[in-house]
Amino acid sequence: MARYFIEVSYNGSNYAGFQIQQNANSIQSEVEKALKVFFKEDFQLTGSSRTDAGVHAIQNYFHFDSNMLPVEDLLERIVYNINAILPDDIVVKAIRKVKDDAHCRFDAIERVYRYYVYRTKNPFVADRAYYYPYKLDLISLQQAATALLEYEDFTSFSKKNTQVKTFNCKLTRSFWAEEDNMLIYTVSGNRFLRGMVRGLVGTMLKVGTQKITLDDFKQIILSKDCSKADFSVPPQGLFLEQVLY
Repeated sequence: MARYFIEVSYNGSNYAGFQIQQNANSIQSEVEKALKVFFKEDFQLTGSSRTDAGVHAIQNYFHFDSNMLPVEDLLERIVYNINAILPDDIVVKAIRKVKDDAHCRFDAIERVYRYYVYRTKNPFVADRAYYYPYKLDLISLQQAATALLEYEDFTSFSKKNTQVKTFNCKLTRSFWAEEDNMLIYTVSGNRFLRGMVRGLVGTMLKVGTQKITLDDFKQIILSKDCSKADFSVPPQGLFLEQVLY
């Protein structure tokens, strides 16, 4: 049995999330279904980075083991055929043979997320950004993003009932930028907690609208209490941009 990584990209609007789940459609279930149609065999995929319902990904990964796939130069043709089976909002970008012990989740060294905010009504981005027409202090917003690099315990930005051994994450970048009439938050790190990026964005927007101060924001981090953070920003503004190995 050889091991393969599948690189996928998707619009998550119509899905209950990345990982397979009972009585709900997911990215994983659609990819497994397409593989079964093509190969006439069941595939069990392992996912790299879970995304919640409605969240998108420019790049995400699965891995699987199989003795069904041919030599490397035919993988491109398989990708073409699988994409013909998949729905329009999911695409397989590549299938690559990797080392037998490679793991798409545990071998990842960095993940990059972006959250998109638009402030002038625009129906053409409504499914992939958050409409937020309120006055923002961009300096305060940037100060809050920069302050996050000083911390590693992000318990306050993890949703409840999350079964993890540690709430520590090492962030490598955290900043806001304006591009093409969008306000974009970029954050990268070795790992992220459930709901973490949306919690960060929602709470930072409260700093930007001066509902809380920068010191208040830092106290929320130190409190290790998720009830103090704001997770209310919608999923469609969030993209998993990149997974690095």
